[in-house]
Amino acid sequence: MMKKQYIRNMNEVSMRDVDSVGGKNASLGEMLQELTSEGIRVPGGFIVTADAYRFFMKDTGMDVFVAKTLSGLDTHNIRDLATRGKKIREAIIKAKMPSVLAEEIKHAYHEMEKEYGRNVDVAVRSSATAEDLPGASFAGEHETFLGIRGVRAVITATQHAMASLFTDRAISYREDKGFRQETIALSVGVQKMVRSDVGASGITFSIDTESGFRNAVVISAAWGLGEMVVQGKVTPDEYMVFKQPIAKGKFPIISKTLGDKLVKMVYGSGSKPTKVVSTLQKERERFVLSDEDIRTLTQWAITIEDHYTRKAGTWTPMDMEWAKDGRDGKLYIVQARPETVHALRDPNVVVEYSRKENGPILCEGMSVGSKIATGPARVILSPKQAHLFKKGEVLVTDMTDPDWEPIMKIASAIVTDKGGRTSHAAIVSRELGIPAIVGSGNATSNIKTGMEVTVDTTGSRGVVLKGKLRFETSQHNVGRLPKPETKVMVNMASPDHAFEASMLPVTGVGLAREEFIMARIGVHPMALIEYKKQSPALKKKIDEKTKGWEDKVAYFVDNLASGISIIAAAFYPRPVIVRFSDFKTNEYRSLLGGEAYEPSEENPMLGWRGASRYIDPRFAPAFALECKAIARVRNDMGFDNVIPMVPFCRTLKEGHDTLIAMARAGLPGEYAQLQGLKRDSATVPVYMMCEVPSNVLLADAFLDMFDGMSIGSNDLTQLTLGLDRDAGELAYIGNENDNSVRSFISSAIQACRRRGKYVGICGQGPSDIPDFAAFLVQEGIESMSLNPDVVIKTIELIHKTETSLKK
Repeated sequence: MMKKQYIRNMNEVSMRDVDSVGGKNASLGEMLQELTSEGIRVPGGFIVTADAYRFFMKDTGMDVFVAKTLSGLDTHNIRDLATRGKKIREAIIKAKMPSVLAEEIKHAYHEMEKEYGRNVDVAVRSSATAEDLPGASFAGEHETFLGIRGVRAVITATQHAMASLFTDRAISYREDKGFRQETIALSVGVQKMVRSDVGASGITFSIDTESGFRNAVVISAAWGLGEMVVQGKVTPDEYMVFKQPIAKGKFPIISKTLGDKLVKMVYGSGSKPTKVVSTLQKERERFVLSDEDIRTLTQWAITIEDHYTRKAGTWTPMDMEWAKDGRDGKLYIVQARPETVHALRDPNVVVEYSRKENGPILCEGMSVGSKIATGPARVILSPKQAHLFKKGEVLVTDMTDPDWEPIMKIASAIVTDKGGRTSHAAIVSRELGIPAIVGSGNATSNIKTGMEVTVDTTGSRGVVLKGKLRFETSQHNVGRLPKPETKVMVNMASPDHAFEASMLPVTGVGLAREEFIMARIGVHPMALIEYKKQSPALKKKIDEKTKGWEDKVAYFVDNLASGISIIAAAFYPRPVIVRFSDFKTNEYRSLLGGEAYEPSEENPMLGWRGASRYIDPRFAPAFALECKAIARVRNDMGFDNVIPMVPFCRTLKEGHDTLIAMARAGLPGEYAQLQGLKRDSATVPVYMMCEVPSNVLLADAFLDMFDGMSIGSNDLTQLTLGLDRDAGELAYIGNENDNSVRSFISSAIQACRRRGKYVGICGQGPSDIPDFAAFLVQEGIESMSLNPDVVIKTIELIHKTETSLKK
């Protein structure tokens, strides 16, 4: 009887055993030993060790056969690679499993049957001895077999898993990463199946995988077995949770995105253990996970990350696969590995991509990476066409799996119809450092082979544009920048860019605009409030837009709160000044249902906007929803760094009535408190935009009500000089450097300084006009808020100005 060196129980191993059982299995054993006491559920099983693999290869002569077959290999010759790989795999599968090893697997499986029942269903997972390493994740390189039952099927699946060490993509990957082929061995984990075939599954990252933002947990979820998500064959739901307030008992779910989830993998029958079927319409239109599920997975992600960070002695973000059993209703972690891209990134180095031209949009989807690339497109629907692909082309396909990797590594960008941010295409493109757009839905039909295209993933919604468009890149080491006395803040229009922008050396957000979020919501808030009054045709359009939400008002509040909370989370605890909606009537009319609620104005720039809307009965219910969203972000989610700001407040009465309306909607401030209105939380500071001459002329009276001012230099310029800034013919007349505008700005700054209240400015003036930046510094402005693309150069400019003024 041989020593039991070829089989080990999963709960006997730990990360010390990587050489013996591979990274994946070692991690499962580590969690079984160390984290089940923390409430984390991990299915058990047994492991066929790397020694067993080596014994198999030597006993069958496969080691010699493989070495001979791979001699002289050129991985860039894709046809030759495919021929050699297929020859090796077929030989390993046909080889006779050594009886002594087969008996050990049989015995281990029977032991599982004692615990879980006769003919227990298992997952047979490959685990190589050189995987989940920094810079080499080996993600999806080797095969997994699900729903396997019976001794014979387990032995066969084990042999197929061993053969998967020589898939074309695995051979190519090892070669490119500098691993000698003969030094890598494969361990096989045989793990109790979680019945997610009648439940759900997905992936959790303890980091935002696009930006590298450390304080977010990102969860993807789809119905059925997890292979559909991992392989990118389905566009899953996606949830994002902010980590930081969790220690205080708050679980801010800052984003929920409904995926189409068109198919799912379930158990099959006969010789096929699994099959792919279409999902039901009701499954597509509802979220997979409850808030409680999201909270559980988030807490587990934090616990697992903390554990591996302690073990490694350095921050270790984690990539975890989870499954929800449809029978017992419980969640399980079925894999956990280190995230291998952002863990190695230098957070001080900021690379910015800036597109300088526009073109027709061919398709859009979820961004992977924050880059821009150009090249001729090539539409390929099968890896069998890989020989057609040329280096530098943009790969356009339905989806990718590990078989695509030999061509993915020579692509300038990747665009897929299906998949989410945790799909195979997303994971590999991050590791390769190339931009990708996943889940576009129509890339393969809208893009033709040979078309010159530009792939832009600098926002969370990536776009493919027709033509080879110009773009620029710049790299900065923010750790070496000077630190000016004047605070430099950033303007945020879209939550899509918040995590990347938060890594800039800024003191917070001086202007977060609600307009982009409301445009993404896409429906006029009054049309949602009065949903029952809408026509059947409009209701149908609203229903399509609000999938996943039965309550139409909740759709608005949830999504507005989500957009605001993403920005708040990105910069927490730095202040984030959120300006209430400042759409003009023509912009509100463009929202679904907007025409019924918005008048036609000759000059919307000077019309029904800002505070005058908030206190008007025609719009007041919609403004109350904006207040409710901010109250949720501050009170329920714990983002006390959010400061609301009122735009375009022409008169003192408008200011007074707006503050009363805010207090009644759940945003109590000091002024509302003086009016005897009840408040149910801590006082909320409220700022106002200083952009109407009356704000300057009556600055002290306005500051009796508001806690600070942010100067909107664009509007203040147009109203001081009597021009419409939308009228291009008059653009030459004035800018912030005009003496009359400067006089107003100086007065506003001095009024705030006298009262000890916040004063900032938001606009491009300080970046575009060096003299204007110097003027603001000299006047004692507290902060300048800028668009992200000019932050670096303006910091240098402000520091230079401050230095010269001191001389």
